[in-house]
Amino acid sequence: MADEKETKKPETEAQQPEDAKTENAPEEAAAPEAKAGETKAADGKDDKKKKKKDLKDALAQKEAELAEQKDQHLRLMAEYQNYRNRTTEEKKKIYGDAKVDCVKELLNVMDTFERALEAPCADENYKKGVKLTFTQIQKAFEKLGVTEVAALGETFDPNLHNAIKQVDDSDYESDKVCEVFQKGYLLGDRLIRPAMVAVSV
Repeated sequence: MADEKETKKPETEAQQPEDAKTENAPEEAAAPEAKAGETKAADGKDDKKKKKKDLKDALAQKEAELAEQKDQHLRLMAEYQNYRNRTTEEKKKIYGDAKVDCVKELLNVMDTFERALEAPCADENYKKGVKLTFTQIQKAFEKLGVTEVAALGETFDPNLHNAIKQVDDSDYESDKVCEVFQKGYLLGDRLIRPAMVAVSV
């Protein structure tokens, strides 16, 4: 019996390492899983950082595109405004030129009526009719902004007066308009026709 017990001891001793291995097996198996978990967590953080960076880059790109489109829009609006201003000025000039041409033609009619009023006429009704027509033309000129150039007694102005002769006239100071041969007219600030005058010396 003693021999059997002694014989079994080595078996018990031999079994002890196996039992220890069995007990340590879960810990050894858990170690790779823990490492795998840590690796996944690290990979997850890296993915989040990458996604965040990608989003920032995409946002920066969109902001740059928006700024470029805004700049193009502002440039287009400025060009359109310049075009409107330019066409408005061109229209004003065309209208002003047409107005001047029309008034120039009517000035000859005005001169004719003035001469007709100065001429002697025995028919008073005829003369009244001429005067009435002349007055209507004057009113039409006023509505258009046409005014007569101040001449008689004024200091000679080469921008407004056209001197066709010089006169030694004691009634006027030197360089004064002493006689008007043809009236001059302005359309606003624009000279349509200078006054034809004589200037005292």
